[in-house]
Amino acid sequence: MPVRGGRVAVPPGVPRQATGPGKVRAWMPDGPLDLGLVLGPLRRGPGDPTFRATPDGSVWRTCLTPAGPGTLRVCAYDGGVRGEAWGPGAQWLLEGLPELLGAADDPSAFVPRHRLLASARHRRPGLRLTRSGLVLESLIPSILEQKVTTDEAYRAWRLLVRKFGEPAPGPAPARMYVMPAPRTWALIPSWEWHRAGVDDKRASTILRAVRVAGRLEQAVEMEPAAARARLELVPGVGPWTSAETVQRSHGSADEVTVGDLHLPGIVGWALAGDRDADDAAMLELLEPYAGQRHRAARLILLSGRVPARRAPKMPRWDLGQL
Repeated sequence: MPVRGGRVAVPPGVPRQATGPGKVRAWMPDGPLDLGLVLGPLRRGPGDPTFRATPDGSVWRTCLTPAGPGTLRVCAYDGGVRGEAWGPGAQWLLEGLPELLGAADDPSAFVPRHRLLASARHRRPGLRLTRSGLVLESLIPSILEQKVTTDEAYRAWRLLVRKFGEPAPGPAPARMYVMPAPRTWALIPSWEWHRAGVDDKRASTILRAVRVAGRLEQAVEMEPAAARARLELVPGVGPWTSAETVQRSHGSADEVTVGDLHLPGIVGWALAGDRDADDAAMLELLEPYAGQRHRAARLILLSGRVPARRAPKMPRWDLGQL
């Protein structure tokens, strides 16, 4: 069987692993739950090899868990949720299913102080903030998104995961892969980073992060602010990147992204009619939502009230060091 990119290439039609029934867990949320809204932030573009939404309403996700690679399929039924998982990480994924779907989040803690946000929350009752419990799987793609367009970052993530990751365990949809292990990231040749469109600065930041992968993963047990401080000890990881990571790994309701090219203008336009708002103005506008600023920003984005773009599509940017 041919070898590609340091792993065995599995021909089409050949099962990746045993395709029989996986481990199963049923869970009943205590309120409305929209799988797309909750899990959507974990998806890095429409071609993300680690995430797939299928026509039957299921969401498939692959992870490199502390127990090993795993595939998770989540579907809603009769007000409840059914999770099925395969691979060495199956049990870990099912144990974390409730928090992945927002069980640790408290939407009732959010008190809207603007009509726009009250309306957005009313129209999106199934929004909860996911907590993945994994750091590197959000940190690495966030680093790839520094100072480039989302399309460029999504392409890099897609190419690198497909070439250096491993096929998803179980009967996952075609072309799904588990992200590479830290050692594999560390061994990616320089020319492969360039082929994926990743400059030396971002590649070097990822290499520094995977060298201390264990310490970074331990940050999931910390409070979000302390976790961000640990992430920012890695040169090249700054406030923008740490916020984008902790929002997903910790399910933080308050860690708002600063240093973004578009977000301040979107928040300023939605709450004050100011499309030229900067980070300071955005934080001032969000101050009434202290403790829930990330949720407020997310609801603003979901409201659809955004100013017309005046710059190339580059929704993420770093100021100095991200």
